[in-house]
Amino acid sequence: MKLNARDATRFLAKPDLSKAGVLLYGPDAMRIALKRQDVVKTLIGPDGETEMRLTRINGAELRKDPARLLDAIKAQGFFPGQRVVLIEDATDGLSKTFLAAIQGWLPGDAMMVVTAGQLNARSALRKAFEGSNSCVGIGIYTDPPSRDEIEATLKKSGVTAVDPDAMTDLDNLSRALSLGDFRQTIEKLALYKLDDDTPVSPDDIAACAPLTSEAVLDDAVNFAADGNSAAIVPQMRRLAGQGVNPTSLCIGATRHFRLLHAAASSDQGPEATLSRARPPVFGPRRDRMIRQARQWQTPRLEAALKVLTDTDLALRSSSPVPAMAMMERAFIRIAMLHPR
Repeated sequence: MKLNARDATRFLAKPDLSKAGVLLYGPDAMRIALKRQDVVKTLIGPDGETEMRLTRINGAELRKDPARLLDAIKAQGFFPGQRVVLIEDATDGLSKTFLAAIQGWLPGDAMMVVTAGQLNARSALRKAFEGSNSCVGIGIYTDPPSRDEIEATLKKSGVTAVDPDAMTDLDNLSRALSLGDFRQTIEKLALYKLDDDTPVSPDDIAACAPLTSEAVLDDAVNFAADGNSAAIVPQMRRLAGQGVNPTSLCIGATRHFRLLHAAASSDQGPEATLSRARPPVFGPRRDRMIRQARQWQTPRLEAALKVLTDTDLALRSSSPVPAMAMMERAFIRIAMLHPR
């Protein structure tokens, strides 16, 4: 049978041991690998592979020796516990082999965990699993994880208490990062909150979220956006010493002020606009941008964007210009536009 997204999440978190097998298919090999890793670990536990309760078979190997699948399903191990036969890179050409294995499967045999690439609705492999009441098929797509999946990932990592605002930040973060990077962030968050019983806050998310290029350049941009012209010169010297490219700095500043312009112009308020930003804005950085959006008026932000646009054109021209000095001057001009 084919499972919908909600039922698939529940099955992967707690597989039904009465099923002969599960087929995971989709266009994203990384997502499939992570789901396969989760379900296998849930079935056999952390010591299953050491106890030889996991048999791995590649699709190419199975095409050469189809009988190997049923032999592996029926084999008895030395250690008690659930056994799994993992078949990776399966294709439609193996559908008859899987049909025979499904028909020969009995309760107590090893469960099949099968991975495949993108399969259309006419796929013989999908029909073999989704057409059987003793098997399930789960499509793994590139959609961001659902709230249930995020909560399951948090729980698996040992994070049980999350502030509602922090959960919103995690939801936004899951849409901006790849699934692998998002899981690494959750693991980092779990270590960050180790022995800390307080709920996860937006500040915790901000501390653990991967740094974007904008975040690295935040100080210089924020000095300009806050009207702190005195702090711009020493900060620009530090950035120059770090080898920061002036054009990249200009691009980051332009993104920042465009987002401020959108937030200041929105009828729904800066909070709603920043919560929908891509990449998402977190914790103290979001609070600071909300304050900036409220301080700046739309005409002043448009004037700041004009300064940045003119500077960007000058930086990209063929004329020899002192690039970092031009960016420094642009930031000072923008700081002087800040409403006093």
